[in-house]
Amino acid sequence: MTGDDLTVLVDRLRWDRRRDPYRGRREYSQTARQVAEECDRLVADGRADLAVPMLRKAVGRITRALMYLDDSSGIIGDDLQELMDLYAKACVAALPNPLSLAGWLVKLECDGPGWPRVRLADFAPALGRRGIAEVERLVAERARVADPESWTGAFAVRDLREQLAEVSGDVDRYVAVLAEHLTNAVQYQRIAEALHAAGRRDEAMDWARRGVAANAGSPYTDRLRDLLVDMLVAAGDPPGAVRVRREEFARHPTAGGYRSLIDTVEAAGGDDPTAWAMEVLRDRITQQPAYASELVDMLLAVGRDDEAWQEALHHRRWLGGPQWQTLLERRVATHPEEVIQPYRDLVDQAILNSADKRRYRRAVALLPALQAAYQATGEHAAFGQYLAELRVEHKRRPTFLKTLDAAGL
Repeated sequence: MTGDDLTVLVDRLRWDRRRDPYRGRREYSQTARQVAEECDRLVADGRADLAVPMLRKAVGRITRALMYLDDSSGIIGDDLQELMDLYAKACVAALPNPLSLAGWLVKLECDGPGWPRVRLADFAPALGRRGIAEVERLVAERARVADPESWTGAFAVRDLREQLAEVSGDVDRYVAVLAEHLTNAVQYQRIAEALHAAGRRDEAMDWARRGVAANAGSPYTDRLRDLLVDMLVAAGDPPGAVRVRREEFARHPTAGGYRSLIDTVEAAGGDDPTAWAMEVLRDRITQQPAYASELVDMLLAVGRDDEAWQEALHHRRWLGGPQWQTLLERRVATHPEEVIQPYRDLVDQAILNSADKRRYRRAVALLPALQAAYQATGEHAAFGQYLAELRVEHKRRPTFLKTLDAAGL
């Protein structure tokens, strides 16, 4: 492909804001991928200097286009990030003007719509000392004039400051910048990981502990807690690792928390915590019955199926459809007569769930298991009678009847 052909291809990435946002998305993505392939070939052939201006132009056009076309699938956003990453690779190979590159990156991050992701580490070799210094200067200037009420502006400046600290290689500077905004477990995790990578294990564990304590109820804390547990085991403190897991389970007793506790005990050593965990969970159910679903999952996990079944019957309202299906699939082998009515209840619930567009297919998908349960009890004719009653009951739902007929039951 000639340079002119590539120019024509990049020009096809223009998007008229008046266009239907839902038409032509597949073709647009294909064009973006073709640009990436051609530019990648140029870089591989030692002609990165030709790819650099084409890639910057392509990134700019797709960035603008995403403000007007529908990308709910995220496919074109992925195409854009691929081109951005390729642009960084081309810049490292061609070494464009570092001041111009620095200005473009800061403008994209601070004035852009929030995409693509700017990764300074990828551009650092191309920026060099002059470019990095220019980014520092521009970010400081942006920080002075930024509107404190603008969340996007404040985020962009903070993000660039954190990235600058990271590429500087100065761990203390990086930690200090991250510590300015300790609003969630992710910041603590990044600090702990940086300190651990630098061989400063005790400091890393201290930051991890602080983060876990400060963000106990956040879903983002799970990874930080995993990191802390791994560091404690590596540091020769298995009891400390198990203690972290037990404290979390006592705070929020779930089947997932139990699995994490068991995994840590198996890796680090210690007594089987199952009896203790069961007691904690049963006590919590007396205060918060919704935890019954966690108890059922936990009982199934340890092979106590009969207890799980009894708990499910006792706390039926707190169990969802998928959980009931799991219980029924395990119960049918030993007690087929007990699963017939629950399966019928699930079928009814699916049919009547007007919020689910696929409700009829979900209902019909349950019928083979119900049929097998009837057959296991020896009541071969009962399933046919049930289907006849089902047709009569839902005779005013022609779509359901068609779905049922298509199943060939």
